[in-house]
Amino acid sequence: MTTAATVIGNAGDADNPYALSHLDALESEAVHIFREVAGEFERPVILFSGGKDSIVMLHLALKAFAPAAVPFSLLHVDTGHNFPEVLEYRDRTVERHGLRLHVASVQDFIDRGELRERPDGTRNPLQTVPLLDAIDKNRFDAVFGGGRRDEEKARAKERVFSLRDEFGGWDPRRQRPELWQLYNGKHSPGEHVRVFPLSNWTELDVWQYIAREKIELPAIYYAHEREVFARSGMWLAPGEWGGPKDGEVLETRQVRYRTVGDMSCTGAVDSDADTIEAVIAEIAASRLTERGATRADDKLSEAAMEDRKREGYF
Repeated sequence: MTTAATVIGNAGDADNPYALSHLDALESEAVHIFREVAGEFERPVILFSGGKDSIVMLHLALKAFAPAAVPFSLLHVDTGHNFPEVLEYRDRTVERHGLRLHVASVQDFIDRGELRERPDGTRNPLQTVPLLDAIDKNRFDAVFGGGRRDEEKARAKERVFSLRDEFGGWDPRRQRPELWQLYNGKHSPGEHVRVFPLSNWTELDVWQYIAREKIELPAIYYAHEREVFARSGMWLAPGEWGGPKDGEVLETRQVRYRTVGDMSCTGAVDSDADTIEAVIAEIAASRLTERGATRADDKLSEAAMEDRKREGYF
């Protein structure tokens, strides 16, 4: 006779028909989180940029509520310096699934004089104000993000349900215990909760899941030829944001992107991985996280990400 104790004890055993694979367990956890938020909160929203993590997050949300529609809208904080391929993918995905998309534009805030361009041209740190403004105006009480603990040490401190104060700020000392997958969504008026369904995933998990589920991604995640220039040890793409500068030489290289953000601070990596199998093999051999290898905004200081998160960043 098979008992519950036997099933738990044999988890991962190929001979056990009840055992979940590693990816099945991660998927099940994420689906549970989406449904928990749907039951606890009134106005959740999914942050969706067209990057791989937000794409996987949306795929999980579609699974969580099928055959019904996803009961959340999407929110994209548009820096104005996005990769065209990613914006095209974003708009096509929204149309395909009949979703509602809110766009918070950094450029609009600059035009109104509420934000100023940085000397280095990057707009990634400027996303916080439009994000918090969109949350406040739309009265979103839960905001799904694609952050993972393996990306960066500040994100490793996050709980799945991360309480934000009335100013959108994050205080690590206010983190709540999450024993036995019990999540506390209680918050005071003006506060909201950031929710991270992919917290326990790694970059490799994400790619293996993409392969298993046959999820389409923007083409820039695979090796292609692109004009780039070297800055701060990274290959950056040229653009209106201010690159290349004098002395920075454009050259055509075969590259791909491990993560997608503002063009001014998101670097490409040399790669010949033009298939998903090749990408997975490349990541498995890598010893650098995707943000550590390709995101200049995280290299401003040892606590760059944590400082931004305390101010209300993703």
